[in-house]
Amino acid sequence: MSAVAPPLCTWIVAACLSATCVADDEGKQRNYIGGGLFGTRRHLAARRRGGARSGVPIAVSFHPERGGVENNKSETKQRRVVVTGMGVVTPLGHEPDEFYSNLLQGVSGISEIEAFDCSSYPTRIAGEIKSFSTDGWVAPKLAKRMDKFMQYLIVAGKKALENGGVTEGIMNELDKSRCGVLIGSGMGGMKVFSDAIEALRVSYRKMNPFCVPFATTNMGSAILAMDLGWMGPNYSISTACATSNFCILSAANHIMRGETDLMLCGGSDAPIIPIGLGGFVACRALSQRNSDPTKASRPWDMDRDGFVMGEGAGVLLLEELEHAKQRGAEIYAEFLGGSFTCDAYHMTEPHPEGKGVILCVKNALADAGVTRQDINYVNAHATSTQLGDLKEFEALCRCFGQNPQLRVNSTKSMTGHLLGAAGGIEAVAAIQAIRTGWIHPNINLDNPEKNVDVSLLVGSQKERCDVKVALSNSFGFGGHNSSILFAPF
Repeated sequence: MSAVAPPLCTWIVAACLSATCVADDEGKQRNYIGGGLFGTRRHLAARRRGGARSGVPIAVSFHPERGGVENNKSETKQRRVVVTGMGVVTPLGHEPDEFYSNLLQGVSGISEIEAFDCSSYPTRIAGEIKSFSTDGWVAPKLAKRMDKFMQYLIVAGKKALENGGVTEGIMNELDKSRCGVLIGSGMGGMKVFSDAIEALRVSYRKMNPFCVPFATTNMGSAILAMDLGWMGPNYSISTACATSNFCILSAANHIMRGETDLMLCGGSDAPIIPIGLGGFVACRALSQRNSDPTKASRPWDMDRDGFVMGEGAGVLLLEELEHAKQRGAEIYAEFLGGSFTCDAYHMTEPHPEGKGVILCVKNALADAGVTRQDINYVNAHATSTQLGDLKEFEALCRCFGQNPQLRVNSTKSMTGHLLGAAGGIEAVAAIQAIRTGWIHPNINLDNPEKNVDVSLLVGSQKERCDVKVALSNSFGFGGHNSSILFAPF
């Protein structure tokens, strides 16, 4: 140890001195101009706010005789996180208010698939987006090469900024090193990858040169960050149908730890293509109620026969409270906390005793610092599958007991299941419930499951509810469980 200590000490000291001597010359910082390459709607110029942030030097001393390291890094006080912007691309509309208004009215976004000929498939329905344009949001040449999941992601992300009042002037004042993007995808660029395989049958020369990067789940967040010039944390999380919640909670943690001031977070998926539909048909997961599409997604109903695929994106703009106040932002809700767990049981089936879900909800309550009596609204994962709906409901009953104030609903009864984007749009639905004081109905609940306490479920009409704390659940293949909580600010 003594032979190793001197050079190691020298290396550590040199590293510390090097870190403290690097000056952040603001005049040499690169300015990112949104819209030049990626086509932003507001031509948002990016200029760092105020002086450069060089960080606080960390003094490290090495003691060979003790074999330990002293770290004098100061503790960061946990900060409050609020929601200041929302962006959606869904089968029920591409603006948060339009989207939620349709939910409140019980409008179904499920219809026959028109994007491709699926006449030979046993399932021919989905929550398909019929009208969507990237005009003004993404450069045409880039949009042509992108997978739809990336198009949805970028448009929803920029709409969240616009909805959050992040004007050109505010963008000019942001410290880009403290702004991040964490928007995931469960499926990624399946269409780009599928097209590349077909092109390869002819020749590799026919392949889209962007097929590899545009098929990966991280590239949507990366392209959006390049467009905005946001240099903070940038990555994606892919945990199947739980993706959005994982991204939202992880993004909030970056803010709470003092690493960032703003985070765009959520999820996006575009699985309604032949390989996506075929894959879920092969595992017998989808409803085959083709003759009556709007009645196909029916969580907790005895006649449910599988989930209905959907597509789109849901993105939140999370912001540190004092930062939001300083720029005069409208605060829609406060993010309280959340949790991740794993069933560690089966690839697709929920744990028969709901252990993973129960643990997730309990940990989320503990993380948020609230009691189970504080929760009076749950936006459930409820996808319209036989086992999933029932096991989640049983877990909720075990977590919350007899609570006559608790109301439970499923957004998927109208949107279908947007896979990795589901948690994103459902977080928007939960926040809109807080804002409006109304919670949306469960449509198609005509013959409730006998083991489900219908008194907790919202009926076929919207209900008035002064939400105290909203819990949004999202679970994914592989036993991924996630719960996040929002409250009025």
